[in-house]
Amino acid sequence: MILAETRGQLEASLEDWSAAGERIALVPTMGNLHEGHLRLVGEAQALASRVVVSIFVNPLQFGPQEDFASYPRTLQADRELLQAQGADLLFAPPVEQVYPQGQQGHTQVEVPDISAQLCGASRPGHFSGVATVVCKLLNLVRPQLALFGEKDYQQLLVIRRMVADLALPVQIIGVPTVREADGLALSSRNRYLSTEQRQQAPRLYRTLCWLAEGLKAGAGDFALLEQEACARLSQAGFQPDYVSIRRSQDLAPAGPQDHSLRLLAAAQLGQARLIDNLGLVLTAES
Repeated sequence: MILAETRGQLEASLEDWSAAGERIALVPTMGNLHEGHLRLVGEAQALASRVVVSIFVNPLQFGPQEDFASYPRTLQADRELLQAQGADLLFAPPVEQVYPQGQQGHTQVEVPDISAQLCGASRPGHFSGVATVVCKLLNLVRPQLALFGEKDYQQLLVIRRMVADLALPVQIIGVPTVREADGLALSSRNRYLSTEQRQQAPRLYRTLCWLAEGLKAGAGDFALLEQEACARLSQAGFQPDYVSIRRSQDLAPAGPQDHSLRLLAAAQLGQARLIDNLGLVLTAES
């Protein structure tokens, strides 16, 4: 596996692959890799002849009081995992390679509407930082496809919207969430959980499953269901940010006429901000 830390090193490999007509896939990450990331790499390997994984803890997507400084950085362990997985290239640039003119005043990519709600309402500027760095990585790597996990479902839709609006020549592929045996979605931030909190954490997913069962049973008061779900999380020791029933295609608030839904939740548990979501298709019998 090639390690590229500069744009020049990255471009040297990409030139050879492009000249040979090879199909390139990109898996963007912030490192501290787990089985969910490796699932993305495996899916990419099934779809492309070359797989580039980026590891970059992007300062633009962290707010002033968030965990940029303490976000786990495990480059050597990540490199070994990717080597074992058979990735072709790891792009792990320092900040000055991505933002050579500095972060202040850097051109920002803003995806309207969808970025301002849910996690975007709680984390102002977060999705602008995400869209900016993903747009830059797509332009640097120039892949035919890029893969993202569905755990960050709002992020996935923001990126799809950006790619469509800017006519970027890349296919964005979402990969289903990878979970622990007890249902907890894999996340680098799970390591912030204490032993007791780790036992509590699966309640987030179970609350979404409870919500889905209510909807399948015909419950139609979405606002009341969301309130009850938040109350369940509070009783379980979480500080809920939101539980929301949305249309899966655009995350607009869902109504009784909508059948393809995405149930989303975010909550604080100790030092960890946990997010999760669940897709649900209601049939005429539901």
